[in-house]
Amino acid sequence: MPPTGSASSDFDAATAVTRTEGGGLLAELDPGWDVGGGILNGGYLLAVAARAAVLDGPHPHPVALSASYLRATAPGPATLTVVPGPAGRTLAHSTVALVTDAGPTLQVQATTATLGADDAPEWSSPVPDVPAPDECLNAAPGASLGGHPVPAIGLRHRVETRMDPATAGWALGRPSGEPVMRAWVRLADGREPDPFALVLFADVLPPTIWGMGLFGWAPTVQLQVLVRALPAPGWCLLESRASEVAGGWIDEDYRIWDSTGRLVAQSRQLARAPKPR
Repeated sequence: MPPTGSASSDFDAATAVTRTEGGGLLAELDPGWDVGGGILNGGYLLAVAARAAVLDGPHPHPVALSASYLRATAPGPATLTVVPGPAGRTLAHSTVALVTDAGPTLQVQATTATLGADDAPEWSSPVPDVPAPDECLNAAPGASLGGHPVPAIGLRHRVETRMDPATAGWALGRPSGEPVMRAWVRLADGREPDPFALVLFADVLPPTIWGMGLFGWAPTVQLQVLVRALPAPGWCLLESRASEVAGGWIDEDYRIWDSTGRLVAQSRQLARAPKPR
């Protein structure tokens, strides 16, 4: 059976969900979307689950996703189970479970709808003043960021990332002490953003705690993503900010704007903080 998305891009192929002869759902989790150590990015996994949520539903777009990450997920085959909930003309609800050979790894409450791109907001908070992508720091694998090469993890190959110099002091050996990150991002294969890409983007920046000079892996425990509108083509601007780092936990709030300055997605996550070195 054909995947839910066109295989014309790396992202579509990597997030494709296919149907078995018996009616089950399968995905082949792509190793190219890792964050190091063979562990896949949480936004990538949630995009796979979002594909499954819309497959048989009445609406084409994920608009609200609440995901619990039960364990770190490695590449390889996975099965998905979708349990439909109430559905109407404007919204539909479902529960999606992703299971690998290691057992259940992701549980998602999904709401889908049909989004528009032309409805102007009645009010919106200001867009941060960030230099153009070409004036920001290139976080491509192997690029020199503060005199150190960017690690060649899969996610950095798949998502072009240009860090705002104002929030990238940590890369230059001068962390600001504030847990905030800003960057321009786009899919490296040239595919324009859509709601599924926005789900991915809601978890692609370095952990905000790096801005405090505290480095290490910050595994996501719970992630909530809201997709607000269909994005315009081009770069998306991301801001991630923590409100408190305490007791081994971090919260992170993302805001995502498209190339026109429209707020197109938001997210909030709870993650474990890296252990102090």
